[in-house]
Amino acid sequence: MSFSKIMSVTLRDIEEARTRLGNAVALTPCPESIPLSEITGAQIYCKMDCFQRTGSFKERGARNALLLLEEDKKRRGVVAASAGNHALGLAYHGSLLNIPVTVVMPLAAPLIKITTCQRMGANVILHGDSFQEARALADELAAEKGFTYIHGYDDPAIIAGQGTMALEVLEQVPDVEAVVCPIGGGGLIAGLSVAIKALKPDVKIIGVEAEATGSFQAALHAKKPIFQAAKPTLADGLAVCTVGENAFALAKDLIDQIVTVGEDDLALAILRNVELEKEVVEGAAASTLAAFLAGALPHLAGRKVVLLYCGGNIDPTILSRVIEKGLVADGRLCRFTAVISDRPGGLAVLVKAIASSGASVKDITHDRAFAGPDVAAVNCLCTVETRDRAHLEELLETLRKEGISVLEK
Repeated sequence: MSFSKIMSVTLRDIEEARTRLGNAVALTPCPESIPLSEITGAQIYCKMDCFQRTGSFKERGARNALLLLEEDKKRRGVVAASAGNHALGLAYHGSLLNIPVTVVMPLAAPLIKITTCQRMGANVILHGDSFQEARALADELAAEKGFTYIHGYDDPAIIAGQGTMALEVLEQVPDVEAVVCPIGGGGLIAGLSVAIKALKPDVKIIGVEAEATGSFQAALHAKKPIFQAAKPTLADGLAVCTVGENAFALAKDLIDQIVTVGEDDLALAILRNVELEKEVVEGAAASTLAAFLAGALPHLAGRKVVLLYCGGNIDPTILSRVIEKGLVADGRLCRFTAVISDRPGGLAVLVKAIASSGASVKDITHDRAFAGPDVAAVNCLCTVETRDRAHLEELLETLRKEGISVLEK
């Protein structure tokens, strides 16, 4: 949905949204994290909006937008295209407010989010292979049935609702020096920037995009929102091809810095949160910590920084794979091919060398057919657990001392 005229959102809009939301949206905690502070060098606080009922900050904007509808529009209902947290927020608060909600999701939408939306009372329609195709049907339904389309990140009421998180942050960490915020469509960072810069203009606003997306930075270069093809990413909540027009207009002059993070950084950040914070957050939320782990924010060392943990709805079916990817990025899960003798005792030499180095064998696979011309040798594809990358190098050095050739890592 493209707004014909850029619509403003002010601090007053955000403050009124907070009053309007009342206790229907949780006041989520923002505790200091000693372990994350230790690994980043900054004084880290985590705004845990992943603790909302639907697991995401999207509830704030969804409820605010629903409450602002005229009575006849509430009776007719609303529609949205979404494969994620916006759909959940609308479904949940629509059910609480007795407002019919229809959500059009792409066919590839995660099953858990489809079933959760249905359980919360939304009418879920699966359509199309992409968000754009789902959106086209949602627009048709809005025109045919008189539904109100609620944009997930560019509706001014949505932006004002998301900005209520900033008011809480400033109360919970009054001497905060920087806030690190994920950027997808731009609704959250727009509301955040308006509120914080109006109340405490010296606080730095830092946005984080995934390398696979980058629609906000593309808009900055073009001086207007443009289409930016998104590649697959662990931060699926950031995979928006075109930043919102209102969101961009509001935030572009208020953001102090935008950094990008890669997939290994995202996986490692999810892993660090599981290990150190005992919390599971989705890729978009983990991007804030990933910016530190990627070395993109060295100037924040020693500063008091709030990371916005905006969602925790990671697909359970891929969580184990994400953790393994994080272990690989951390140098704690490694794979290499060792060439050993195919005579009795050859494997024992390899396993003994691995054990003597303190590494743990996860899997060993023999490959004779493609081991080369020496029929007395065999390739062993080894997957091992190590403490870190330095430990891996120690292991490889041990293998070399035992006369075991390593073909690849």
